[in-house]
Amino acid sequence: AASPVASRRGGRMTARLVSVGNALIDLALDVPHLPARGGDVRGRSRGLHAGGAANVLLAARRQGLPAAYAGAHGTGPLGDRVRALLAAEGVEVLLAAHPDLDTGVDVAFTEPDGERSFATAFGAEGELDAEALAAIAIGDDDLVHVSGYGLLDATNGAVLAPWVTGLPERATVLLDPGPLAVAERPAALDAVLARADWVSASLAEALALSDEREPEAATRALASRDRGAIVRLGPEGCLVAVCGSVERVAGFAVEQVDATGAGDAHLGAFAAALARGEAPARAARIANAAAAIAVTRPGPATAPTLAEALALAGG
Repeated sequence: AASPVASRRGGRMTARLVSVGNALIDLALDVPHLPARGGDVRGRSRGLHAGGAANVLLAARRQGLPAAYAGAHGTGPLGDRVRALLAAEGVEVLLAAHPDLDTGVDVAFTEPDGERSFATAFGAEGELDAEALAAIAIGDDDLVHVSGYGLLDATNGAVLAPWVTGLPERATVLLDPGPLAVAERPAALDAVLARADWVSASLAEALALSDEREPEAATRALASRDRGAIVRLGPEGCLVAVCGSVERVAGFAVEQVDATGAGDAHLGAFAAALARGEAPARAARIANAAAAIAVTRPGPATAPTLAEALALAGG
């Protein structure tokens, strides 16, 4: 099921994006360079923003796709902020807050050229309850977003792997492996990869996952007869593989300010385009446009609206 068909009733889209990823808070800092070990640098705070899976959900909502968060979240100021940011953009929160833990935080360091580095401290989002998750109803038209951060042995891998593999066949699973899961290769990652309908990865992740040295070969290796793959190439756009065929979809020339959240904007826009019934290459072009716009804006939660993405993508 590499490309779901858009489902509408009475002119209303019935598909939605349901994320079981890790929604946390990003503390965004501009720094002249990363500090040396034992050192310090003077930075500038860009404040607290929705991060992780929250960014993917916000990106999808701005592209017109209904969205819901089925991951864990905490009791405390950070959990309150995640819920408020999701609610402000119409993202439904499906589970009750963890009674004893607050949501985690990710510190995003952005250097002058726009490159970013991260340090993550997991909180309640890494303590997903299997019984609560089992009560979530996933429809045949739904797209389910799974983040590699949630598949780690230290987070929710033991809970998510059996849940994802037991999803309805028609539900579309989108896997974003992420750097930590690629490095650690937990068993849950392989289990979810076998069920995934789409894998969306950075080039570095794709090369590491596939053990290939060339981008096209890595993209082809991530795909299968029943699974599509999209590999993000930064300013150069992306590669899309469907049924063994790899297509390069060009990016857009923009002045990068902050690359934080670009991959999330790309995935959210790609999911929304698939749900509308766009062909994979067209969905990838719209996703490239969304990511290009996002990097021109400071901060992680900068995904554009559908109108903005279509204006750049060409209709």
